[in-house]
Amino acid sequence: MRREAAGMMAVRGSVVRWVTGDIINTHYLTNRFTLQTQQKCGFRKVAKKVEPKKGVAEEIEANEILQKKDVAPSPDRPTPHPPTRSFGRLVKPFVFTIGFTGCSFGGAAIWQYESLKSRVQSYFDDVKADWLEKIRPQKQGDLRKQVNQWWNSLSEGQRTVTGIIAANALVFCCWRVPSLQRTMLKYFTSNPASKALCWPMLLSTFSHYSLFHMAANMYVLWSFSSSIINMMGKEQFVALYLSAGVISTFVSYVSKTAMGRFGPSLGASGAIMTVLAAVCTKMPEAKLAIIFLPMYTFTAGNALKAIVALDAAGLILGWRFFDHAAHLGGALFGIWYILYGHELIWKNREPLVKLWHDFRTRGPGAGGNGSI
Repeated sequence: MRREAAGMMAVRGSVVRWVTGDIINTHYLTNRFTLQTQQKCGFRKVAKKVEPKKGVAEEIEANEILQKKDVAPSPDRPTPHPPTRSFGRLVKPFVFTIGFTGCSFGGAAIWQYESLKSRVQSYFDDVKADWLEKIRPQKQGDLRKQVNQWWNSLSEGQRTVTGIIAANALVFCCWRVPSLQRTMLKYFTSNPASKALCWPMLLSTFSHYSLFHMAANMYVLWSFSSSIINMMGKEQFVALYLSAGVISTFVSYVSKTAMGRFGPSLGASGAIMTVLAAVCTKMPEAKLAIIFLPMYTFTAGNALKAIVALDAAGLILGWRFFDHAAHLGGALFGIWYILYGHELIWKNREPLVKLWHDFRTRGPGAGGNGSI
């Protein structure tokens, strides 16, 4: 009898640990992206039937009397329902997409104007700095000098995307802070069923939860940085990159709403697909290779066709491993911008630049002839 009792106690203890472990695992998963509300079945005793207390019994009896008199009882708490397909919620993100894209390219035009204006002054500052560098005694092991030499050895495109990579790395570190999880899920993931719709369209472009995901995206961005910035300059590139992130997220919103498949998305893949598509459209005969298979080369045009076909198939067949709608939207935006958008947007920036020039020359100390 003692052995049987000990065996029963051991089985009961293991069941308690099993069920407790399931509850802990469920609580852990609820802090991640997927909410798990079901537990595994365990051996439990049949719950005894609890007699309602006197106050509860009286309330039940009163509700029955009210029902007989055709009077509705007190309403229960509303149960949560899954989000419905409401395209009306996409009006605000659509307006945000148009407005943010216009502000991005407008700001880039003003940025380029200011850069050209200060280029002469920068030239004289560089000459003065070189002269001071020659007469100043050199320090051995100067860390600042080594950093400056490394920075100057980079191309203009690499220096431009370094800030984007640093921003992505900072957001990646923020994902590791437990107290920031709720904020990160709200503002750094894009979901058409979320309360926050607009700013996550931009912030999720700099958000990665997986280290491999971030490393792969930043490697592609670093590889194509020199080509894309040689094509359009750093100012136009920054406007294109930021606009692509918002536009690709909006395409993802439309796809999720149309299919009724709501869920959070994050990553810079949509914006990077725009960069990749722009380079491949501008230079379709350029040779590309996969990092792990450098012996196999293919043209940029064929690579773009394969990527677009893959994402289109994933969108039609309902693959859910990647956000294929965001990838496809980013690629199509990159193709459109090289073929038509550059002519429609960037080459028509003259009125805005002239307006900004007039505004700047009206300031105190400006010349009366309006010259720079």
